[in-house]
Amino acid sequence: MTAPPIAQQPAPSTDDADNADLWLSPSELSSWLSVVRLITRLPWAIDGQLQRDADVSMVEYMTMAMLAEAPEWTMRMSTLAEEASVSLSRLSHMAKRLEARAYIRREPDPTDGRFTNAILLPTGMHKMQQAAPAHVAFVRHLAVDNLSPERLRRLGQDAERILRRIDSPAR
Repeated sequence: MTAPPIAQQPAPSTDDADNADLWLSPSELSSWLSVVRLITRLPWAIDGQLQRDADVSMVEYMTMAMLAEAPEWTMRMSTLAEEASVSLSRLSHMAKRLEARAYIRREPDPTDGRFTNAILLPTGMHKMQQAAPAHVAFVRHLAVDNLSPERLRRLGQDAERILRRIDSPAR
């Protein structure tokens, strides 16, 4: 079996010293591939649980949860898209589905009509309250109870460090 391209080193050349830091060592590659599998499979597993138990996707649940935490259960769509890490276009399509189910409504922002607000409705809050116990139990099973409090804290810190690098304008 051949190594994935990320681990393959180029043919020797005169500037090998300049390229030495580009390639991952076997232990770095192993750790990185574990991270890739985690960031791929964890959302898939959580989405599957929420679809089965609550008939909502992970992004729909996250969106309603963010609205539930916002003052007056209201947030600008542009801010919500940024917080949910989705495009405004994707959020608009999702909001249309959530509106059809009477979980949210959209209306112009009364302070600036150029913006649209998303508002969590009581039926949306009720849906979240129904979904939360099974969802929290699943998250506990997958991650929280699978790590010591210290490892969970460190994982959160490491995730924040990577997110800050992603969000940094000087990538």
